[in-house]
Amino acid sequence: MKFEKIHNKGQARLFENPFLEALTKSHPLVIWGMYLPVIIYFLYRSGSTLGFTPLTISLVFLAGLLFWSLFEYVAHRFLFHWIPQTPRSTKFVYTLHGNHHHYPRDRQRLFMPPLPSLLIAITLFVLMRVSMGPYVFMFFPGFLLGYLLYGSMHYAIHAWNPPFKWMKPLWRNHHLHHYKNEHQGFGVSSTLWDHVFGTMFDLNKEQEDQEKVRSLMFEKKS
Repeated sequence: MKFEKIHNKGQARLFENPFLEALTKSHPLVIWGMYLPVIIYFLYRSGSTLGFTPLTISLVFLAGLLFWSLFEYVAHRFLFHWIPQTPRSTKFVYTLHGNHHHYPRDRQRLFMPPLPSLLIAITLFVLMRVSMGPYVFMFFPGFLLGYLLYGSMHYAIHAWNPPFKWMKPLWRNHHLHHYKNEHQGFGVSSTLWDHVFGTMFDLNKEQEDQEKVRSLMFEKKS
C-alpha cells in the first residue's frame, strides 16, 4: 500500500470504538508472558509424559523454529502485502499491516496484539496437532519461539539502533523494505528466504543516504 507520506511519529487510528482500538495495541513483554509458559510446558510434557528423548525433542523443536522462518516470509510477502481490490479488503489489509507501513515506528503495534494472536495460535496448533500428532508438543514450541524472536527483532529494528555491527544488515534490509521498495526484503528475523526466493536487497550496491540514516537513528540516552 502506498501512502502520501510515511510518518515516523504518531500512530494510525484503526477503530472509532476506544475498546476495539485498545485491543489493537500490545507490548512485547505481554506476548512473551503469554507464550513462554506454553513453550516450557509443552517441552516438559514431551519428555516427562510422552517419553520422547532429548535428541528427538531438540530436532523437532529446531524444525519448528525453521518452519516459523518460512511461515514468516510467506505471510509477510503474500498476506500482509496482499493487494486489495475493494474498500472492505483495503480496510482489512490496512488494519492487518498497512498501518505499520504508514506509521512504522508505532511501538504499540510492532507485535500482533494478544487476542488475534491467540486465535491464530490456537488455530495453527489444532491444524498441527491433527497433522503431526504428539510431535506437535515439540514442533509448536519451536514455532512459537520463532514468532517471539521475530516479534522482538521487529520491535528492535523499529525502536532501537542496531546494538552490534553484525546486526546492521538486518536493520538495513528491513528499512529498505519500508522506505525504498516494499516488494523486497520480506524477512525480518532472518534474510534466509529472501536469498532463497530472490527478494533480498543487494546491500553492497544500495547506497546509504546519510541524511536519511541520521534521521532514522535514535538518540542515545546519556
